[in-house]
Amino acid sequence: MKIGLIGAGAIGQYLLKHAEGHSDLNITSVFVRNYDKYQHLEDQFDVEVFTDFKAFLNAETDIIVEAANVETSKILLPEVIKVKDVMLISIGALADEALLKAVSKAGSKTLHLPSGAIGGLDLVQNAKALGNLESVTLTTRKPAASLVSQPITNETIVFEGKAKDAIDKFPKNMNVSIILSLAGLGIDRTKVVLIADPEASKNTHTINVSGGFGDAEFTISNQPLPENPKTSALAALSVFAALERMATNIKIG
Repeated sequence: MKIGLIGAGAIGQYLLKHAEGHSDLNITSVFVRNYDKYQHLEDQFDVEVFTDFKAFLNAETDIIVEAANVETSKILLPEVIKVKDVMLISIGALADEALLKAVSKAGSKTLHLPSGAIGGLDLVQNAKALGNLESVTLTTRKPAASLVSQPITNETIVFEGKAKDAIDKFPKNMNVSIILSLAGLGIDRTKVVLIADPEASKNTHTINVSGGFGDAEFTISNQPLPENPKTSALAALSVFAALERMATNIKIG
């Protein structure tokens, strides 16, 4: 599978490194804004680096992987999905309902959304089938300094309410609520609790779902990506694993 990559930051270079020599995954082109900064990738990973977006889209690729940022995604995604399948890492872009509607239009190519820093989305989607999903709650616990400006001594709930409002108030902290909402009941019916914890050293997400199928609870505690502590290792792994699954003829779930 030939892959075009938008962006060459921490996750982009993680993918370049781990796809190198992979029998099924071949990153052949990279789109960046600054050619001089990333020119070395051509020799290092045997890719072609583009700064002309139209030329990048016209290159021979099977899928485009976005590994840039939310703002870049909002600009480029509507154009890419007209002509190529896309894997979107900056899922926060889909909090923009107009963008979500635009990429869902009939005739658009396929948009792949990796699970990122959480798991259990297969269960959520299964439970949703035939109306069997009734409630979804995401409880996220983060180091206090990442959520509040003043020092605190006790854990504090900084938000409790709908995912839609959590996304508006904490856009840099709630990407997981977007993918969970898309898999389940939507941003108006997904409940979010956000906790600032002075004792926490990791981001921890607990998901509770219930409905006609029964009940489920699962917790994910994330280690940071060594290349970039602001990114969870699981988020990077989820992208690479999703690409691997696409390249095999055995599908699980």
